[in-house]
Amino acid sequence: MTDDTGTNAGGNSAGRKVKRVTPAYLDRAALHYLERFASSSANLRRLLLRRVDASAKAHGTDPQEGREWVDALIQRYLRSGLLNDAMYAEMKASGLQRRGGSTRVIRQKLRARGLEEEQVEQALTGLEGAERGEAEWNAALAYARRRRLGGFRPDRGLPPEEARKRRDKDIAAMARAGFDLETARRIIDAEDVSAL
Repeated sequence: MTDDTGTNAGGNSAGRKVKRVTPAYLDRAALHYLERFASSSANLRRLLLRRVDASAKAHGTDPQEGREWVDALIQRYLRSGLLNDAMYAEMKASGLQRRGGSTRVIRQKLRARGLEEEQVEQALTGLEGAERGEAEWNAALAYARRRRLGGFRPDRGLPPEEARKRRDKDIAAMARAGFDLETARRIIDAEDVSAL
């Protein structure tokens, strides 16, 4: 199983020989990763430091020297604009909102990517509907639509007992996704989803 950095959950890539870390190797590895994935500087640093640590373990290279190379590389990418944490935060937050991520979930995921609190708050302020206080509502609607909850469920003509169970499950699903109870109830209990 691979994680978002393209490595096996256990460490290095699937059965590949660990390469000796050099500044040129780190540069190539970083560019290869950035060609495929958008990344925050902290996430890229974590990825490269794993390679430095693996190289130190396998080849006896100096991990401190590798960390210095990684720091210099990250600074160079930030100066050149190849890495832009503020832009990454906005893009990631917007994508998570479109998929139905609550503000709470978006905040947690951005923090997990190593973004600073100021960048996280700026990204949340830039969400669609944030200026009107509708960002959370838009995300909740997207989540309910995507998961086919409440009024978005195709089988609405259920017996009352089963309908009540489904309602409770739908509200619980929205609560687990980070939405407040009032928002979840308004969406799940709506008779006409077009009115939402």
